Amino acid sequence: MRKYIFDVDGTLTPSRKKIESEFAEFFLEFIKNNHVSLVTGSDREKTLEQVTPEIYNSCKRVYNCSGSDVYEGDLIVYRNDWELPKDVERFLQDELDFSQFPIRNGNHIERRPGGVNFSILGRDPDPMLGRKEYISWDTIHSERKFISLRVMDMFPDITVALGGQTGIDIGPKGADKSQILRDFDKTDDVHFFGDMMNEGQNDYPLAMAILDNMMGTVYNVEDYKETWKLLLNI
Repeated sequence: MRKYIFDVDGTLTPSRKKIESEFAEFFLEFIKNNHVSLVTGSDREKTLEQVTPEIYNSCKRVYNCSGSDVYEGDLIVYRNDWELPKDVERFLQDELDFSQFPIRNGNHIERRPGGVNFSILGRDPDPMLGRKEYISWDTIHSERKFISLRVMDMFPDITVALGGQTGIDIGPKGADKSQILRDFDKTDDVHFFGDMMNEGQNDYPLAMAILDNMMGTVYNVEDYKETWKLLLNI
């Protein structure tokens, strides 16, 4: 059976923003005629805000927090209540203190079911404050990459992946997006759309698991417009 899996941020929506209205209408019709699930590093509240409740509740399942918080409509199917170890939290605080990036924007450790998102920039109260500046900074200095490497070196039981454009997803070993394949059969024809499929990014583990197990096709898209174009030709 053909089954579709979509990342959200950057794949169905502009980064950190709500789904574009015309595409939302198209995508809702696509959901009605196909087996569609979503997988995102964000929590349920943020995902609802980005894709709208109608789209969220129309999907077969929504795998929030990289698959550690799973919903069918309003029904919780699965939740991993992992807590960030104190020594890892202290390490992240040291990284925050060490960083030379000058802008700070609220909460730097966003706790989610099954993991956290760590951001030098921070995530509240204005999600766009300093965002462009940090993306440029990280492109030059590869700060997130080097923090991720240090975390993995210091804490081998921790899974780390670049999440979005400013954060790092951190959780227990195995709690990456590939864990959602527990709900799929190896005979399924899976089509996965994501925008973060390079090694070290948070769509990479699921993309590689699909390809390694010969379960289907992956599409590394530039943005929601490319997703839309591809779906028009399916």
